[in-house]
Amino acid sequence: MHILLLGSGGREHALAWKIAGSPLVTKLWCAPGNAGIAREAECVALDISDHAAVIAFCKANAVELVVVGPETPLAAGIVDDLTAVGVKAFGPSKAAAQLEGSKGFTKDLCAEFGIPTGAYRRFDNAAGALAYVRARGAPIVVKADGLAAGKGVVVATTISEAEDAVAMMFAGHFGAAGAEVVIEEYLAGREISFFALCDGETALPLASAQDHKRVFDHDEGPNTGGMGAYSPTPFVTPELHDEIMGRIILPTVAGMKARGIPFRGVLYAGVMLTEQGPKLFEYNVRFGDPECQVHMLRMMSDLVPACLAACDGQLGHFALRWVADAAVTVVMAAKGYPGDYQKGSRIEGLDDAAMVEGVEIFHAGTAAREGAIVANGGRVLNVCALGKTVTEAQARAYQAVDRIKWPDGFCRRDIGWQAAEQERQQ
Repeated sequence: MHILLLGSGGREHALAWKIAGSPLVTKLWCAPGNAGIAREAECVALDISDHAAVIAFCKANAVELVVVGPETPLAAGIVDDLTAVGVKAFGPSKAAAQLEGSKGFTKDLCAEFGIPTGAYRRFDNAAGALAYVRARGAPIVVKADGLAAGKGVVVATTISEAEDAVAMMFAGHFGAAGAEVVIEEYLAGREISFFALCDGETALPLASAQDHKRVFDHDEGPNTGGMGAYSPTPFVTPELHDEIMGRIILPTVAGMKARGIPFRGVLYAGVMLTEQGPKLFEYNVRFGDPECQVHMLRMMSDLVPACLAACDGQLGHFALRWVADAAVTVVMAAKGYPGDYQKGSRIEGLDDAAMVEGVEIFHAGTAAREGAIVANGGRVLNVCALGKTVTEAQARAYQAVDRIKWPDGFCRRDIGWQAAEQERQQ
């Protein structure tokens, strides 16, 4: 098969690595890709927001499947446009991508189909939003309705913070994404991630995984796009797994079908384990980043047939197999991230680091320059490892990190700490 992968981050490098290993693949391109992806696929300088250019490339190169990595092209309708010209594409339609593209859409779906979530209200004006905040009190969560590159959520611990968040969003800080605001109940508990492959009717759960959002050790500092992840997580027991599938994932898939907008692709649920049981606080409509990296390391099954089955409504006849080993990924970021950071610093020692047993290194924000690898983003490298336990995978990942010579980079040193702690107690 001829396959085109869209995206340029660590998630896409992990997908490229996995897809390239499929015996079904005769040619793999990635647009625009990065320095690491170039080892797995031919990188092409396509603007993935230019749907006509993507379609023209697919036609010129007889592309049989397009795998869409990031959320922005999904929300813009790339799958619809490819499907309309007969090119198979893995991912949800523009209408179905509203599960990530509109917080209010998801909340309304939960209300309609009885999916447990926090109480909420939608507002298109600051006055109404401020009155609601003052009536409800704090802590409370203020969200820009649309896509805001993961930055449109404020967990306000005081009414004053919530008022500032409302004012900021309606002042246009997030552009069109903040034209409507969703204000919702603060959910207390343990946050977990839950993933399922969907074909519009059937949902096939992926292995459990958990990311670390805060930038510094001990879950301190500002939220980021994710500083690391591990799989499996001991906090998703078989009973909890079945409850999340039965109360959240399957009703969502059925609800979307009932609305005439079946969901196909990867459904990524952010779930809070509250005293009242699991509650949904957000949906994403693509593989997680960095959770995808640990998923691809642990997935025994060929990803390509799984993507085709999701596109073709055939997941009911499909099963996914996973290795028993645990996986850990550590994100190495440019100093200053998630704030201001410098690009262009040189990274050395990657080949030496990759020699550690069980280690794979996925590039997230890199470029090749004059024969060297340089940093070209905030989150730059994903140092990943397999091990018999999370503790072993963690040790291997950090052994590899310590072989990388990059003075301008940093990472958390405690990825997977909760699971490792539990392993020590057993």
